[in-house]
Amino acid sequence: MENLTHINDEGRARIVDISDKNVTDREALAQGYVYMKKETLERIKEGTLKKGDVLAVSQVAGIMGAKQTPSIIPMSHPIIITGCDISFKLNFDKNRVEILATVKNSGQTGVEMEALTAVSIAGLTIYDMCKAIDKEMVISDVMLLKKIGGKSGLFERKLL
Repeated sequence: MENLTHINDEGRARIVDISDKNVTDREALAQGYVYMKKETLERIKEGTLKKGDVLAVSQVAGIMGAKQTPSIIPMSHPIIITGCDISFKLNFDKNRVEILATVKNSGQTGVEMEALTAVSIAGLTIYDMCKAIDKEMVISDVMLLKKIGGKSGLFERKLL
């Protein structure tokens, strides 16, 4: 059984000491979905929502979220992000917006939390911008798909 790295000898939360870790190039890829009514998805595609371009605003919000991760995830290290990209796919077969975030850095700790935060904040922003016409939206399946670099190396989720 692996030890929890964010717990000290007294069983209390701590931020992990990364001072002895090697600097490596790191990358994380995360995804999530926002399920909604077909009409809502159409309005996003057409750009006819009163609050503006939903995906453009959500993209900026997701990037801002990645940059603010240490402010909202208590044990996350402040890091320099060297790249962050968010893309969206409108999936009309499943009535959802698919969000994909890629975050990169070169440092002593990874960017998984930043990628997951970017997806979450982008999804919340989509919800915020569309809630006037669709309060039943569901943000779901936020997950890490891939992580590269660091001591543990490559992780790739096996999707069914």
